[in-house]
Amino acid sequence: MASLRFLLCFFLFCGSSLNLICTSHGLPANNHAALFAFGDSLFDPGNNNYFNTTVRANFYPYGETFFKYPTGRFSDGRLIPDFIAEYANLPLIPPYLQPGNHQYTYGVNFASAGAGALTETAQGLVIDLKTQLSYFKKVEKMLRQKLGDADAKAFFSKAVYLINIGAADYISYLTTNSSITQLSKEKYVGMVIGNVTNTIKEIYRKGGRKFGFLNLGELGCVPGLKVHVPGNTGACFEQATELAKLHNAALSKALQELETKLVEFKYAKHDINISFTERSNNPEKYGFKEADIACCGSGPYRGIDGCGGKRGVTDYELCSDPTEYLYFDSSHPSDKANKQISELMWSGAPNLTGPYNLKALFEA
Repeated sequence: MASLRFLLCFFLFCGSSLNLICTSHGLPANNHAALFAFGDSLFDPGNNNYFNTTVRANFYPYGETFFKYPTGRFSDGRLIPDFIAEYANLPLIPPYLQPGNHQYTYGVNFASAGAGALTETAQGLVIDLKTQLSYFKKVEKMLRQKLGDADAKAFFSKAVYLINIGAADYISYLTTNSSITQLSKEKYVGMVIGNVTNTIKEIYRKGGRKFGFLNLGELGCVPGLKVHVPGNTGACFEQATELAKLHNAALSKALQELETKLVEFKYAKHDINISFTERSNNPEKYGFKEADIACCGSGPYRGIDGCGGKRGVTDYELCSDPTEYLYFDSSHPSDKANKQISELMWSGAPNLTGPYNLKALFEA
């Protein structure tokens, strides 16, 4: 359980200062919509590199394929916001805490590996969602002063806001002992969704109208949680998956309610539970050879947090070709998997991404 508890701190990502313009999906470069990202390790381009925390991936072999050096991202390459920026004809969106003279013309990324919607989750080791929102408010105030009210209103209403959060909260629920984790599962999920909803409303109040979300996949089936199921039978950690299902149902309901209450509120929600499960069950159909074992890690399924040898486990195994693997490390997708999910978020059909997809929101 101690190693599972450490997984909480690790579970969710960090950043690059590259500023590349990519145009493969072809939105016009002029009159662009900015991209703001909030969340955890699936989105964090390197914020955790810039404060005192052990929740980092700024060492080899992270970043080995695309960037050719460790950026802090919990992957061999890019993350979902990197691909979405490319498809929207934007530069890579930098981490908010990265030093430099940020103009925020194209947006900024506030996500922090290990972060939860609740401030109690991995407290002191991450930038929780409430703090991420406070950073956004600082950016909003600065841009409003710089652009003036009318142009700032247009800028923030045209921008797209990506949010992915919750997995670390549910791992915390299962692995820590505090008053908040003594709540019923339903009440705990309600608190997580309540904080997400409040964040959306605050961004909306500052002018945001277009949002993108991921729900949670089968949380208990990632290698880093399967390794804690006795017997190494391949079974999933069902308690975690049950929480993810409750979260997904509550998130869908909350977003539908917001759509009826907030004028001009539009959103794209990708059902990663379906898309990732499909790849887990049929890896070869999607170009993968291995969906149960991570590319990098230790122990059964390479599900122990040993990737890179800097988290207390010095010995680890590393595959020769991450493109063959659905998971790069014990809990995070490979660059190839992130790209496939990003493509579905960008232009997927309503059964996977709806009621809008991100392409439609960027063009709106």
